[in-house]
Parts: sequence; C-alpha cells; structure tokens
Amino acid sequence: MPFIFSRLEIPEIILIEARSFPDERGYFAETYKRSDFSAAGIPELFVQDNFSSSKRGAIRGLHYQKEPMAQGKLVMVCCGEIFDVAVDIRQGSPTFGRWVGHRLTAANGMMLYIPPGFAHGFSVLSAEAVVSYKVTKEYAAAMDRGIIWNDPDIDIPWHVEVPLLSPKDAALPRLREADCNFTYRTD
Repeated sequence: MPFIFSRLEIPEIILIEARSFPDERGYFAETYKRSDFSAAGIPELFVQDNFSSSKRGAIRGLHYQKEPMAQGKLVMVCCGEIFDVAVDIRQGSPTFGRWVGHRLTAANGMMLYIPPGFAHGFSVLSAEAVVSYKVTKEYAAAMDRGIIWNDPDIDIPWHVEVPLLSPKDAALPRLREADCNFTYRTD
C-alpha cells in the first residue's frame, strides 16, 4: 500500500503519508487511490478539486458548508508549507470546539483528511504555498459559513505574526454564534 493512514487526537481526522518513488528524474507518488482510502475509513467520493496560492502569513478559514452540502476535504500541499487545522463543530461531540493541526509541506508529502462536521483552515508558513484539496460536495454559496480565525474559545496558534486575511474571513463570527447544523453521530 503506498499510503500510511494515522488517526489524530480527534480520530475522525486522518493524517495520510503518501509513499514516493524517487529516481534520477525526480519522483512519482500516488496522492489518492479510492480502494486504499475506503479501506482506511475514508469512503467519500470526491467531486470537486480546489487549488489555492497564498503568501506567507495568509490565513484561509475557518470554513465549512452546512448540511446538506457539507464537505469532506483531502488537503495536500504542492509547493511550500502550511499549518492545516480542523475544528470539531458537531453539536454533542465529545471533542466539540477542539482542534487538531498538522504541518503539511510539499517535501513531506503528507495530506489531511477532514470529514464533514469540521471547520477547516490553514496558515501559510513559507514564502508562498500552493494547496490542492479535493472535496466531497460541490461549492454551494448559500451554505458557505465560517468561524473567525482567532476565536479565543478555540485558541489556535497559527504560527504567523501578522495574518493576511480576506475581508470575509476577518468578519466571521465566533463558534458560539456560528450558523452550523452538525450533530455528532456514533453510527
């Protein structure tokens, strides 16, 4: 299997290490294989690919889409380094309001799987970062929501001194005021 799947402190979040095959030309790596991901507990099918380029200090997020358009995400870095974060926003979850984060780089080839029911964001730690992510539902502007990046109840250390934010992200509410409709389920 060309992947190593590791569950993080919030077990629904999965860190994926892709094995690369280097030679004198460079390297080759598989970044997604449905059968391997399904066997690791990631059954969702991805329906849209997104690509972003950001400068050092940029923070994108914390974003999510409400049900029925909630998105699972598979995040990877094509160039540079990010600190990638997922926040549990499922009412009734034993980890509600807690976050997990991991450094993803083009060099380490790691990816993060974030299922529906989590807000997602990242900060850029390198001069530039190019991020690619697959999602399980198409973008739906009417369901697009978010949480302010510096919510003191969540307290994420973004590892940036002066954050670069979009006006939309700078105006997002705290988790306690956020419009989300996720409920924790054990099935």
